[in-house]
Amino acid sequence: MSNITLKGNAVNTIGTLPSVGTTINDFALVDSGLNVKTLESFEGKKKVFNIFPSIDTPTCASSARKFNEEASSLDNTVVINVSKDLPFALGRFCAAEGLNNVETLSDFRSSFGDDNQLTIADSPLKGLLSRAVIVTDADNKVVYTEQVSEIADEPNYEAALSALK
Repeated sequence: MSNITLKGNAVNTIGTLPSVGTTINDFALVDSGLNVKTLESFEGKKKVFNIFPSIDTPTCASSARKFNEEASSLDNTVVINVSKDLPFALGRFCAAEGLNNVETLSDFRSSFGDDNQLTIADSPLKGLLSRAVIVTDADNKVVYTEQVSEIADEPNYEAALSALK
């Protein structure tokens, strides 16, 4: 279980992020067109999973924007934003913000959060995903993880992106 905080108040996840060197679990996440995307959909690409509770919060929106900016310069890499938000809300946000360099996918009907141990176990955010980053190489091996200790804080973008080099 990861011990994190929300504005200083203790929050727990159901477990800990996948270890560096392990293979990321397959998934079935939904895009704004209600199409299912799996690990195979991104075969052969390095992946940056930007995971957050809800796109409708300032920190989550900032992380989606920042990774979108950075993604345009990355070779053979896809940034995948993941939350429990409905695909329609994610699509609306990306269209309004002009986020074209990222995939934004919903975990609303899958086990991605549980499979990667980042579902929040308690607090008012129980059931949502914690703020985390998981980076994999093109062979789906985890090369970097960050469980952001304070949900209201942004992830360490530089560390996540440097793990791809």
